[in-house]
Amino acid sequence: MQFFDLKAQYQTIEAEINAAVLNVLKEGVFIGGEVVGEFEKKVAEFVGVKHAITLNSGTDALYLSLKALNIGAGDEVITTPFTFFATAEAIAAIGAKPVFVDIDPATFNIDVSKIKTAITKNTKAIMPVHIFGQMADMVAIKKIAQEHDLKIIEDCAQSIGAEQEIDGKKIKSGSIGDTGCFSFFPTKNLGVYGDGGMVTTNDDGIAARLRMLKTHGSSPEDKYKNLIIGVNSRLDTIQAAILNVKIKYLDNWNRQRAHIAGYYNEQLKGVGNIATPFVAPQNNHIYHQYTIRTSKRDQMAQALKLAGIPTMVYYSIPLQLQPALEYLGYKAGDFPEAERASHEVLSLPIYPELRQGDQDEVIKAIKDFYETSER
Repeated sequence: MQFFDLKAQYQTIEAEINAAVLNVLKEGVFIGGEVVGEFEKKVAEFVGVKHAITLNSGTDALYLSLKALNIGAGDEVITTPFTFFATAEAIAAIGAKPVFVDIDPATFNIDVSKIKTAITKNTKAIMPVHIFGQMADMVAIKKIAQEHDLKIIEDCAQSIGAEQEIDGKKIKSGSIGDTGCFSFFPTKNLGVYGDGGMVTTNDDGIAARLRMLKTHGSSPEDKYKNLIIGVNSRLDTIQAAILNVKIKYLDNWNRQRAHIAGYYNEQLKGVGNIATPFVAPQNNHIYHQYTIRTSKRDQMAQALKLAGIPTMVYYSIPLQLQPALEYLGYKAGDFPEAERASHEVLSLPIYPELRQGDQDEVIKAIKDFYETSER
């Protein structure tokens, strides 16, 4: 058994993927072109925004969003300490200061009730992370941002297709903030066979600036006339062709993940001291990860490993305790919920092609662990 099986997904769409890649090879356009433009239009329509700008990674999506919003040295950006390093890394790389706020222990997302106390005269933006595939409370975050004139940069690396009901309408992640930042890393719900990322926005000016920033700050009229300092961050055409095929299946893949999560929930209910994923009433969870929590995390992970069951820990070190961010001055105990989660979370195998028989093996191994440990 594998934690995720990229080969299984490829086999279900092999003919379409091969044809799309071969077509790019025959056309001979490997950077930009109609194929990339087509994918940008598809994502803009899928997310429900005016603009979608392809980039070479989710990290660049965060970094260039900050740059497009003129955030830099001396500025502060509020975010969560319970996420992948790239979130804080992008803030630090732009010269700004990551300011952490503890998490909600139920959803693992930023605790919106604690955001206001972290705002200072230097705060310029809030960067919520829709962790594991469930959106943060964007109604509350948007209200705070409006009250304090702050920008919102949604980190949607794990949440493409996730929805939140707002004023009776289902709104997708990446369509609420000033920008939405996506990753197409191979293991994401929508993944490439390499690296890739994207920024979504409804702001014409931000979109134009992002398109310049991603191509060395070049003028739209003359690519050899550089108006601002930018970078080279382009999604290559082969990857865009692959994504054009895959995006057709994304909603169905997300539904399959939810079905698999539902079966886990049903079978693990009342087992030991496990807490299965909590889904806020207004949210549609896309289960990029199926993450349980237990005080016996390390013992369980070892027992499952011996039974041939792969697991992963996202994330074993909260960002405020990462050596690279020691200069921020945080210490153990500053964010107790993030620290507790880092010792208790365990992600189980989940991907659309996961067979129920394999799920049953995972469930049996967990039940066996508790039967043995509680004797």
